Amino acid sequence: MDEQIQTLQRLIDESHFTLVITGAGISVASGIPSMHGLNLAETLQFASNTVLKATPEHYYRVARHSFLDAMFQNGPSLSHKKLAELEQKGKVQGIITTNLDHLHSLAGSKNVAEIQGSFAVNTCLKCGKRNYDVNIWNKGKAPRCECGGLYSCWPVYAHVGLYNEDVLKAQEWARKAKLVIIVGAIGNYGSVYWNHIKPSAKIVQINPKQTGFDSSAFLNIHSTCDEVFAGLS
Repeated sequence: MDEQIQTLQRLIDESHFTLVITGAGISVASGIPSMHGLNLAETLQFASNTVLKATPEHYYRVARHSFLDAMFQNGPSLSHKKLAELEQKGKVQGIITTNLDHLHSLAGSKNVAEIQGSFAVNTCLKCGKRNYDVNIWNKGKAPRCECGGLYSCWPVYAHVGLYNEDVLKAQEWARKAKLVIIVGAIGNYGSVYWNHIKPSAKIVQINPKQTGFDSSAFLNIHSTCDEVFAGLS
């Protein structure tokens, strides 16, 4: 693996535009399970605005157990922090993620496209007002708007619909990418951004398991992302 990490380091150092695509796997070290590890009953309750409106504090407890405690108590993983560091050094130009945990931004990354939204994109179920402060979910109770309505985070409010503002950013970055690093993702989310990546872009996958990306990647590193990012400078 050391040789693969050295190759990845060289690719990053030589790239003029590096795009990182992350899935659930990058947040496992923070205590948020991948889709296969989620509690189905809790997931169904969390995904329901009906449950949120009927029993807001129960809903908040479910959200805390599934996501919020890991986000605010455990915080970003080593990989989240390393990607923020690489961005600050000018070595990562954009991150596309399907995760709703907002951990990339909490780690300090600025150029993040959360294409399904996150806990930092919230809509009042009563008046429709938007709130972009992730910290409303860290107050110990279900967040409410000034009008008294409950806030629903975008993935739940939109029924896992796309957050178009960030989709447009993702597509723009995909067109510019010279190096694409896929971290802990198992699928390319259809043509939302993937078809915008040029055939000439080099693709690197970091995932302990085999995925659909194995056949298209220039380099496959089958290790955990924290192990890999710990070896990068």
